[in-house]
Order: sequence, then structure tokens, then C-alpha cells
Amino acid sequence: MQNVSATRMELLRLRRRLELASRGHKLLSQKRDEISRHLIRIAREIGPLRRQVEEQLLQTFRRFMLARATMEPEQVKVAMAVPTKRLNLAVSIGSIMNVRVPHLTKEISGQIIGYGYAQTSGELDVALLALEKAFDKLIELAEKEKQARLLAIELNLTRRRVNVLEYVMIPELHQTIRFINNKLAEAERDNTSRLMKIAKMIRQ
Repeated sequence: MQNVSATRMELLRLRRRLELASRGHKLLSQKRDEISRHLIRIAREIGPLRRQVEEQLLQTFRRFMLARATMEPEQVKVAMAVPTKRLNLAVSIGSIMNVRVPHLTKEISGQIIGYGYAQTSGELDVALLALEKAFDKLIELAEKEKQARLLAIELNLTRRRVNVLEYVMIPELHQTIRFINNKLAEAERDNTSRLMKIAKMIRQ
């Protein structure tokens, strides 16, 4: 503020900056609130979804343990040696409040069971089918957690910008505008007083 020229041009420039900063503060506040709503909604979806995924994976792991208990280690290795199912993830980019977020789509080919049934346990079949069933929820969970992480980062940045505008920039602009107004008013009073003295001298 000490380096500001107390002129009307500077006053007009600062008023325009204040108007722009106030408009930006309003827009960023709306963006912050909207991102918060999206983040809360996704967070509410993530909790139950994560519990479902954990339960499915736990059941799958238990089935695998039962299969290993009823089969020879070499039989398990041979059965699982050649993968017959391929899983690809296609990633498309969407937008939530101008935040780029991923959308995952699975592309699956082949059968998850690619071995003969003579030397394997039925528990292994059940475990593999349970794992295949868990893919959908697992992919959905990964998508939502990534979206939540990106939205949380953007929310943090937006909050910082709002706080800088609200607590630093806008108050400083108000203070500087008051300073210039006071200086201009003081100069106006000095000019008026000087003109009155000159007029008095002329009249004498």
C-alpha cells in the first residue's frame, strides 16, 4: 500500500480489481461447495462398496486356501500355470466441475478356468469364479477412489484460493482503496483551502 500512487487512475484500477476479485471469490466458493457435494456423495458410495469388495476377496481367498489344502502343490502350479483369461481396462476421461476424472471399462476375453477337472479340486473352481465375480466391484471401487482423490486435491486447491481472496487480497484492496480515497480527499481539502486563500488575497 505504501508504494501505491494516490491517483484517480489508480483508484479506478483498484476498483476494477476488487470487482474482479469479488466475482472470482463468488465463483470459486460455488465451485468449492459443488465439489464438496460430489465428494460427499462418492465417499458415501465408497464405504459400502469397499466392504463388498473386501468380503468377496476374503471369500475368494478362503476358497483358494481350501483348494490348496485338498490339492498337491504341483497340481495347483500346473492348473494355474497357463492364463486363459485376459482382462484389459479401457480408461476414458470425464469431467466433474472441470476436474478430469477417469471412467474405467473392462474388456474381458477367454475363460477363467483353463484346466481339466480330473486333477483339481472343486474349491479351486469356486475360488476362480468368485474372483471373476469380484472384478466388477473391484474396478468400480478403483474408479470411485481415484475420482475421490482427484476431487479432494481440487477441493483443497479451491479452498486455498477462496481463503486467499477472502482473507488477504480483498481486504488489502479495500484497505488500499480507503487509503487512496483519504489521500484524494485530503488533497481536495488542501486545494479548496488554497483556492479560498487565493480568493481572499484577490479580494483584498
